[in-house]
Amino acid sequence: MRLHSPWHPHLPPGDTPPAERLADALAGDILGEKLDAGDRLPAHRDLAWRLGIGVGSVTRAYAMLERRGLVRSVRGRGMFVASRPGGSGQAIDLSANMPPPMFGNRALARTLGRLAHTVDPALFNVYPPIAGHIEHRRIMGHWLAELGVDMPPDRLLLTSGAQQALGVAAGVCSRVRTVAITEELAYPGMLSLLRQAGLSPHGLPMDRHGLLPGPLERMLHAHETGQCVLYVTPTMHNPTTATMDHARRHDIVRICRAHDALIIEDDVYDCARDDRLPPLVILAPDRTFYVNSLSKTLSPGLRIGTLAPPARFMAAAADALLNSSLMIAPLSYAMMAQWMLDGTAAAVRRALRGEAGRRRELALRILGPDLTPPAYDAFHAWMPMSMEQAADFVPAAAREDVTVAPLQPFMAAPGACTQGGIRLCLGPVALPDLTEALRRLRHVLDGMDNSVT
Repeated sequence: MRLHSPWHPHLPPGDTPPAERLADALAGDILGEKLDAGDRLPAHRDLAWRLGIGVGSVTRAYAMLERRGLVRSVRGRGMFVASRPGGSGQAIDLSANMPPPMFGNRALARTLGRLAHTVDPALFNVYPPIAGHIEHRRIMGHWLAELGVDMPPDRLLLTSGAQQALGVAAGVCSRVRTVAITEELAYPGMLSLLRQAGLSPHGLPMDRHGLLPGPLERMLHAHETGQCVLYVTPTMHNPTTATMDHARRHDIVRICRAHDALIIEDDVYDCARDDRLPPLVILAPDRTFYVNSLSKTLSPGLRIGTLAPPARFMAAAADALLNSSLMIAPLSYAMMAQWMLDGTAAAVRRALRGEAGRRRELALRILGPDLTPPAYDAFHAWMPMSMEQAADFVPAAAREDVTVAPLQPFMAAPGACTQGGIRLCLGPVALPDLTEALRRLRHVLDGMDNSVT
């Protein structure tokens, strides 16, 4: 084990904390193979002195790299670049859409230690209000306001993740609507919830800007006014990464308003936020059920979602939430409040955005033109191909020990789907494993191209 003598770490300029900038720079050097597996990183104090930053910043940067799987600590010897898995044959799962882990043992222990001295015992001694404690709804309101959704706390319902929020919205809409409309490819969990609510989804075609206005208008015109509800993901659509531009959002809202259609807006991909693109709930608050979640933006284990229904449906949504018989764990409430109030949540969100950007560029570098360039940084990507090729790709990837999700569960109406492809989840594995998985998939794609020629 050695330290590369020609290698000189650097701290790029920027407004983010030094630890995050250093972690990004070191990650780039490791992934760019300026450092080899087994190379030892400089000692904390030495690197801090060379860069003119605090030792604590170096410690935090090394911890970030360790959580990403790029380095490993050897007690008494230092920090080393982790081995890459190339050719090991280990299975790598790219089918689960979630962010990478950003909380290590020390961060969790520090949070729990603080909660031991500050948490209100009443959280654990009584059932919480149906909509969530007002102070927690206020904290969530501040969080959403930073994302461009300014909503008073009494308009928010806190839920056990986005899945419950979507289920409540679907249940409420099924009481007053008889037809559900979605993109032709949509989140499988919501397709199931719509069917459970008695609303068989009708899938409509898309382009790179998401749902097409023409087919939507024709579908709504074919039904009586006030009979339809539209489920849509305007930003970083799952699975295709399509994002509605400003004009498309206004067109969709205009058409829904003309036909008195309700809207369920799934907006969980915060890493993709663009302040220039207003959420649909801002354009049509009178008819939009807005859903967001912390699972995709902070940690999958923090199962706290939020639902902002139109004011006229607030009571019905609270009633549906009560009947769902699920409640948020008091410890999750307490951790959410602690992280948001002490700045941890904002720091993690920044780090996740940087991580999403790195993984996006890695995927584009390896898969090239076979990947649709995502408009924004999030933890899934889309490889368009015919439905026949997509069906063949899943078992071919499995033979390379890479698991990807099949296309079928995303289809609102399998017989009427006009586009095919494969969603790649870039978040659930460490960066070295992701690099290896993408290289294996490159091999699968090359084999498919050769078989065609």
